[in-house]
Amino acid sequence: MRVLIVDDERLARNELRRMLEALAGVEIVGEARNAAEAVELIARLAPDLVMLDVQMPDCDGFELLERLDDAPAVIFTTAFDHYAVRAFEVSALDYLVKPIPADRLAAAIDRAAGRLALPADRERLGAGRKIFVRDGERCWFVALEDIVVMESEGNYTTLYFGAHRPMLPRSLVALEQRLDPRMFFRANRRQIINLQHVATIAAMSDGGLRVALTGGIAVEMSRRQARRFQASTRL
Repeated sequence: MRVLIVDDERLARNELRRMLEALAGVEIVGEARNAAEAVELIARLAPDLVMLDVQMPDCDGFELLERLDDAPAVIFTTAFDHYAVRAFEVSALDYLVKPIPADRLAAAIDRAAGRLALPADRERLGAGRKIFVRDGERCWFVALEDIVVMESEGNYTTLYFGAHRPMLPRSLVALEQRLDPRMFFRANRRQIINLQHVATIAAMSDGGLRVALTGGIAVEMSRRQARRFQASTRL
């Protein structure tokens, strides 16, 4: 398991490194002192797990996750226990309060190893991957397979999953470049659909397609995209 340590305090990083190095199967790939360093290292090193401090000078751990296109698994580390509920709301694997007992850390790493599903393709966003989404005080780690539709709102994209409709501060064009085409398809200028959520398809008089998706969502596919869709899916 490839681990990145993110903490603004040098002594805290050193202590966490010491304890992690004593655990089998853990490779520490780097350390970051702030959010800017963490974002760069996460993008470059693609760690499996981030040991993330909540309170840092430039931004907190939750704000850091919001900056990422593709959020890795996270175990929060902090001196304060009042962030725990919020941490689990974003599906953190665990929440460790400093000073961290060695046995508590070992148990958290063991659980993380059991729960992490590491996809072979780390470049594309598709099955087995999650993204971090924040909408006001609500936060989610959203599995890509749970997102039914992505809809353009200028430089933002609305994600449809379950009953939620949060906006991600990424353009649809930027997201499309990262999405796995085996799972996601550009239905029209404003919408990308998840092929796993297609329920029924009906032809329209103009040559386009009306696609009914799970959750009662309907999307109209332009004639041009309908031809591409039929060719790619061999309908």
